[in-house]
This record gives sequence, structure tokens and C-alpha cells, in this order.
Amino acid sequence: MKKSIMVTAGGTGGHLFPAFSLALELTRRGYEIDLITDMRGDRYGSDFPARQTYQVPAATITAKNPLSIAKTVMKLGKGTAMARSILKKVKPACIVGFGGYPTFPPIFAAKSLGIPAILHEQNAVMGRANRMLAGKSKAIALSFEQTIHVEGELAQKARHTGNPVRDVVIENANIPYPVLSPQGPFNLLVFGGSQGARYFSDLVPPAILLLPDEIKARLNIVQQCREEDIVRVNEAYRQAGIKFEISTFFGNLPEIIAHSHLVLARSGASSVTELAVIGRPSILVPLPHALDNDQLRNAAFLQDAGGAICIEQKDLDAERLATDLAKMARDPEMLQNAAMAAKGVGKPDAVQRLGDLVEEVAGGA
Repeated sequence: MKKSIMVTAGGTGGHLFPAFSLALELTRRGYEIDLITDMRGDRYGSDFPARQTYQVPAATITAKNPLSIAKTVMKLGKGTAMARSILKKVKPACIVGFGGYPTFPPIFAAKSLGIPAILHEQNAVMGRANRMLAGKSKAIALSFEQTIHVEGELAQKARHTGNPVRDVVIENANIPYPVLSPQGPFNLLVFGGSQGARYFSDLVPPAILLLPDEIKARLNIVQQCREEDIVRVNEAYRQAGIKFEISTFFGNLPEIIAHSHLVLARSGASSVTELAVIGRPSILVPLPHALDNDQLRNAAFLQDAGGAICIEQKDLDAERLATDLAKMARDPEMLQNAAMAAKGVGKPDAVQRLGDLVEEVAGGA
């Protein structure tokens, strides 16, 4: 009889992508996978490789007033009761949580039932939810070997696995860095989450207009934009006379990364991980004002390895971006070396490492 593993992740791509990869890997190893997610997770229900997808209420503490906290606690309590009922029915050998407040109810419920828990931390700074749950876990899987807030007893049960990526990322990691000559096409990819897309829609077009004509003649931009920004960004690039493709969403993003000479992006955990596994140089602009400054730490990791340049948003304007883009477009050797450096710190086998850890814990259970 197949053992069951419960996976729990919030309804955002940063948490669900590595959970998705682990679910596929464990399925290949013969396990039955079930998913507990929050009320946003229904849009992934038909795609996530799980036997059954369960939704339980969860909430984040967003205000300090007593009424707000009481409502949050009540919602988490309801979610925990529902999760406990689900776990008693499924009887998994272990549960794997991928961070965020939606993992609270399932991990608390698992602890009360004696089901061993593994936490996976995607960022270079352990998130607040994972910090609160770490004491209830059997093991902690880290994407970055040096992770802030993992010390003492937590360090004793930590394992550096890397951050699992989807199969499509692994497939595109086999594509060599595209040939770049001083006179040849220069492929630039620009993407980010909703806040990143808005910021880059404001920043990149005026920077492109400042580029020398010989660089603009070589430039080919693929950029993610919000729907409300597409018209103005289109118009700016038409005026600049460059080749471009703009969309609100790219379903084949790993393939586009692989065919890019340079990537301009935010530095969320999934973005940094995929850039490293595929091996592409980047300019990373961390999301400012993040609670734990996790994106800055993620970007610093890739910069320290020589695979990226990290520029804080407060230090970047159109003039500086234009200068950096022109310099890089004229220096194929620098970009090739950065691509190799990024790939050197990628962990394409992260999902196998995490799968091994899950089997250890599930076997012990």
C-alpha cells in the first residue's frame, strides 16, 4: 500500500511552485500526494499533481488592534480544526509545509496528531510563519545554505536542499547560453510580480530611449506588463524603434529566460532559483520595504557568486539603467562569465534532495 504525504502551501506561486515540484517527484517515487492550501488555492486544484486538494481557512496578522487579532486567531482556529479532521482521515506519513500563514493550520494540526512535519524555506531569510512553526517541525529544508534566523537548535535540524524547480526549468537548463557578439542581437527579458511589473513599466522605457542608436538597433525586449500599462509601454518602444514583445503573462517563461542574454527582474526566491539553475546573468532589483528584506538577501547571494548585479530601487534610475545596459551589451565575455557563475550555484537536483529528506522523515514515522 502506497504511503501518503501531505503537502501544504499558500496560494501564491512562490510557495506553490516548489510544492508542485516535490509532489511530482514523490509521485514518481510511488507516494500518494494530497494538498492542503488556503482559499486562494482553488485555481491550482486541477493542475497540482495531488490525489485530492483540500482548502482550509487561514489568515495573516495584518493589524495590531485586538479586534483584528481576535478575528485572525478565530480563523486560524477554524482552519486548524478542519485540517485536523482532514489529517485524521488521510493519515499521512508526514506533512511538508512551504511557508506562509496558510501553513499554520495544517502544521499545528499535524503536531497535535503526532504527524512529523518538514518545513521548506525558499528565501535567504526564514519567514515569520516558518519561524513560528520551526519548533514544531522534525526537519527544516533550506534553499540557501546561509539562511538568516536559522541558528542554535534550528540549525541542528536544518538540511540544505536547495529550492525545487519545475521540470520545465530543468529542461531549459540544458540550453546553452545564446551566442552574443558586439554587433549581434541583444535579448533582454524584463519581468516581475504585479509590483515589479508596474515598476519596470515606469523605469525601462525611458532608459531604452537613452540608449545609443547602435544598441537600440540590436535590442530585442520581452517584457511582462500589467494590462493597464501595455499601451504606453508599446508606444514608448515604437518610438525607440526597437523589437519588442509585451504580455501580461508568459506561460513559457523558463524558455524565454534560456534564450535571453540578460534578465532584469525582482529577486523573489523562485526567480533567483530559476536564473541560477538555467544560468543567466541578471540585474536584480529587490522589492523595497519587504518585512524581512528577503529579496535583498536573495539577490546578494547571486551577486556574491558573480551571476548578478543587485541594485536597490532607491539607487536605480533610467540614466543608470541605460548606462549599465549599454555596457553589458558591448561586453559579451562579461555576460558569458556571469551566466557560468549563476549556473555554478544552481541546484537542479534540489527536488531530489528534498525528496530524500521527506523519505527519511516518512520512514522514521
